[in-house]
Amino acid sequence: MSRTDSNKKLDLNRIIFIGRTFQEYLNMFSLSIDELKGKRILDCPAGACSFTAVGNKSGLEITACDIAYYHSVESLKNKGLQDIEHAMEHMEKAKGNYKWDYFSDIASLRKDRLSALHDCTKDMKIANEKYIAANLPSLPFEDAEFDILLSAHFLFMYADRLDYQFHIETLKELLRVTKEEIRIFPIVDLTGKRYNHLDKTIQYLIEKGCIVEEVKVPYEFQTNANSMLRIKSGKS
Repeated sequence: MSRTDSNKKLDLNRIIFIGRTFQEYLNMFSLSIDELKGKRILDCPAGACSFTAVGNKSGLEITACDIAYYHSVESLKNKGLQDIEHAMEHMEKAKGNYKWDYFSDIASLRKDRLSALHDCTKDMKIANEKYIAANLPSLPFEDAEFDILLSAHFLFMYADRLDYQFHIETLKELLRVTKEEIRIFPIVDLTGKRYNHLDKTIQYLIEKGCIVEEVKVPYEFQTNANSMLRIKSGKS
């Protein structure tokens, strides 16, 4: 798909381009580099995360996809810088909703967010083929093209604007392109409450033949966002 596909492209002003670091990903999804070696991995949606950039340099095979990638790298970098500053202003007002042990203070948080943005946008310029524009719930990949799919801070988190049917259609598509397992973090919404349709979603996945478990992870920044959903597809 072309990055200038106007039918899919979302107004850049409506995209928040902020990402997490490679180490955050390992913690959020309770993973190690050794577990990921030899696996075909998809980060979806990836945003400004450095997981793909750093991971591929570490010998992993990672592809990133996001609706943001329809836009130019420079536009995304500038948007990311603005979004980080806006987010830091918000953090000052909402410190009580977060646990300050993974990050000691807002300055250390800003440093990590800027590091992720820098690594991501730099890598997009030299490894453009690893960053695929896509608009969920549709993905431009083959069936079972990836062994592992990681999805952070999207499904469940935006329960106020993504309805249950969108979640199901997206999960069907994630399952289609994944051979072994999907990990989704976190399983709470923006207020820190467990996604209200999570039990219904889990039952749907079980009926599709998946093995599903809620797993505590060694990472909690937003209060109560310390678990992921691990979905084994049953294809492998």
